[in-house]
Amino acid sequence: MKKRIWIVGLLVLGFSAYGELRLPSLFTDGMVLQRDQEVPVWGWAEPGAKVSIVFAGQEKTVEADSTGKFMIRLKKMKASAKPQVLKVVSAADSAEVNNILIGEVWLCSGQSNMAWPVSKAMNFEEEKAAADYPLIRMFLTKRNASAELQEDCTGSWKVCTPDHVGAFSATAYFFGREIHKELDVPVGLIRSCWGGTCIEAWSPMASLDPYPLVMKYKAERNPKSQNYPANLYNGMINPLIPYGLRGAIWYQGESNAKNLVDAQLYRDLLENMVVQWRKDWDDIFSFYAVQLVNFKKPQQQPVENTPWTTIREGFLQFHKEVPNAGIAVGIDLGEANNIHPKNKQEMGRRLARQALAKTYGKDLVAGGPIYKSTKEKGNKIVLQFDDIGSGLVEQGGEPLKTFAIAGADKKFVFAQAAIVDDTVVVSSTEVPDPMAVRYAWADNPVGCNLYNKEGFPASPFRTDDWPLITE
Repeated sequence: MKKRIWIVGLLVLGFSAYGELRLPSLFTDGMVLQRDQEVPVWGWAEPGAKVSIVFAGQEKTVEADSTGKFMIRLKKMKASAKPQVLKVVSAADSAEVNNILIGEVWLCSGQSNMAWPVSKAMNFEEEKAAADYPLIRMFLTKRNASAELQEDCTGSWKVCTPDHVGAFSATAYFFGREIHKELDVPVGLIRSCWGGTCIEAWSPMASLDPYPLVMKYKAERNPKSQNYPANLYNGMINPLIPYGLRGAIWYQGESNAKNLVDAQLYRDLLENMVVQWRKDWDDIFSFYAVQLVNFKKPQQQPVENTPWTTIREGFLQFHKEVPNAGIAVGIDLGEANNIHPKNKQEMGRRLARQALAKTYGKDLVAGGPIYKSTKEKGNKIVLQFDDIGSGLVEQGGEPLKTFAIAGADKKFVFAQAAIVDDTVVVSSTEVPDPMAVRYAWADNPVGCNLYNKEGFPASPFRTDDWPLITE
């Protein structure tokens, strides 16, 4: 009899907890809501209960569904730096969220270079002293790998102050700071990242079926691992859906550079992930990624086919081919012996330039030269570029370096290269009938110096489509 009473008591307690009014962890003090969108507000209450929501002069009532979940969409709102209060009421329960701003919201995801904190970035003491930006807030999620879809995550919003900024993602913070300064609106940054993780862990499981090489890991990996397919999507992305945001920034790829076979999948896996996230949010939102930077030992050979260069090319193809997306090139920001380069200020700024030009329509140069096309001219190859800004330059005033050229034998040699008007002309006396050019085609192409006059480096590229993996 006592056992039966104990079980009934547990059921009653469980039902009571299930029926409590509850908001996701994203809806807590200090949050930022996306301006100019019908942003969703959701949570959980007693199944079938009426839930009233009051915010910024709007009042709406909705009924929780059979599982207890409710959702409404607020009307579009203009940016506001005035702290406001969100009130949610259901029967005798109520919840209140304070200090809410309206502005621009970005999801910031990837592996350790996105997680890397401001406290470990360049010039931290100066950055800390200057970090008085009450209109910049960051939502710091805790890491969670899950085999099942999660409806909520653990995290909290922090206001940018000298005391808090050290724990912020450095890349995300410096990106957000540029956006805030240029647009003069509040900025919310949602940090959801985990060091040493692969892109397939951030993608929904069903979307990975077309990639048998990835799916074979299902039988080989620990299903509880943070690198198991979909586990980070389940635990760290799904709980954020469909929070209103303008777009996402991404710093990842290092963990997929284990071998050439895996690396050649990266471009498709990146687009797949972006397509799935956009479906989840029902919005073709902006997406900007960091192309893998220079790393490892300095270049020795004219071309060095490695997983690193292959993934770097995948980012370039993504930049050219995927709508409302782009990359920030950091081929000059890396460090040979440090996979976590400290100059996150410039990387954040370059990501912000992509967003300011392409998402916000600012009249500025978004990045550096992007290879467009070639034209053979006798024993020379003439290269044309997009995104040259106000013109091409040899950074540092030295002749162009790290160009390589090859003929039909596919044997590359270091080449002479020079800027002629808005093109680059490449040649070598060793290759009388050239067919292909590659630029900065190595893990760490020290000295690569093709830039535009605005100071942005050209992305590494190749003009050929010769197989990178040979028998």
